[in-house]
Amino acid sequence: MEAFLPYVLPLVLLPISLYLISFLRKNGSNNMKNHPPGSKGWPLLGENLEFALLGPQKFVKDRMEKYSPEVFRTSLLGEKMAIFCGAQGNKFLFTNENKLLTSWWPQSMKKALLFPEFVESNLKEVSALKRSFHHDILKPEALKQYIPVMDALAREHMDHDWTPNSVVKVFPLSKKYTFELACRLFLSVTDPEHIKKLADPFSLVTNGMFSVPIDLPGTAYNRAIKGGKMVREELMNIIKRRRKELIENKETEGRDLLSKMLLVTDEDGQFLSEMEISNNIIGLLVASFETTSSAVTSVMNYLASLPHIYDEVLKEQMEIAKSKGPDELLTWEDIEKMKYSWNVARESLRLTPPAQGAFRETTTEFTYAGFTIPKGWKTFWTVHSSHKNPKYFPEPEKFDPSRFEGSGPAPYTFVPFGGGPRMCPGKEYARLEVLVFMHNVVTRFKLEKAIPNEKIVFYASPTPVYGLPVRLESHDE
Repeated sequence: MEAFLPYVLPLVLLPISLYLISFLRKNGSNNMKNHPPGSKGWPLLGENLEFALLGPQKFVKDRMEKYSPEVFRTSLLGEKMAIFCGAQGNKFLFTNENKLLTSWWPQSMKKALLFPEFVESNLKEVSALKRSFHHDILKPEALKQYIPVMDALAREHMDHDWTPNSVVKVFPLSKKYTFELACRLFLSVTDPEHIKKLADPFSLVTNGMFSVPIDLPGTAYNRAIKGGKMVREELMNIIKRRRKELIENKETEGRDLLSKMLLVTDEDGQFLSEMEISNNIIGLLVASFETTSSAVTSVMNYLASLPHIYDEVLKEQMEIAKSKGPDELLTWEDIEKMKYSWNVARESLRLTPPAQGAFRETTTEFTYAGFTIPKGWKTFWTVHSSHKNPKYFPEPEKFDPSRFEGSGPAPYTFVPFGGGPRMCPGKEYARLEVLVFMHNVVTRFKLEKAIPNEKIVFYASPTPVYGLPVRLESHDE
């Protein structure tokens, strides 16, 4: 055997040597590239587990302290990812949209929300509508007509779901209100059973679209995919019925968002397909449902926790209520008077932002803060690295609405709606919805938290573990 060793050993060592040379060259190349510091986490899992256990705020804070306060690398959702931090990180990503970066959704989110035909498409292909269309239908002039509808539904909601009870769970009720409103405004769907047919599977989607993409029975991801399929089927039924009605009635003006989408044409003069319209409506439902209901819940949480803040909001809202007749609905002019209430809502959005940030994909290699970010890496900007930074917000954990008086926070520090070309087009819609809801709650009830130290966990958005139960005391008592 020993006689063969001189011949066999080179055959064994040669491939090992070649592998080591290749590995060292690759690593040397990577080191020369000077990628951001950080951790790849576990094989396959990356740092998903740590992100879930710590929550986005602590996950980012710990790594900023350990690696870099400007940008660090991690592995999330199966992707190499650079996390950009602070106002400078926000500014860089926002201002380089469509230059160095493009929109990106995790595969788990695309599979849950989109038709299978669109899962491998880029987001520009998925949304056949120009972004200007979204801005047109959601700009203040168009939204003014929504305010009376929002107010009327909020009154119905209070009468049916709040007034008969001494204790209510704010989070599920706010989700019910925001989804009913979206169905009414976007689709003209008002029947409770029909809304429920959309709402139940849609909740499965939002609960599982950012989960680990393991498609096995019983997992959140599996339920999200099934829920998405049910939502798309129901939307397709609604869209086809409406298209038939428009053709039969020869309508040329849209009565709601769906009709407007059915009547709009692309750059080639072609009408959008039912699938393209469904993709766009689902995107708007996600934005108007999950994040807005989280924002409403957060505001109610602080109003129930901070009596001195509640008293100031009540004073402002009662002045508006007293200036109107008992059946007179809110108007744009009334909303514009709610300045302190909106500062309270913005401080709530600073401390408990509904969205934790947003993903992008790099379209070219670039350098940031002395580090190289390769083409194809995913990036993420994070709200907490600026919202909770004492450099931008002194005593960051203190609830202080006065931060938003005058010129307000410095640019790129307060970013609950993102920024740059892709700033959330539903920002004004969310503002109106939150303020209308605040008005209807505080003018009727005083609030007290039933569980003072209720824990907040993170799914698609911050979620109170028990749904934020609050005790109600009517002003009439």
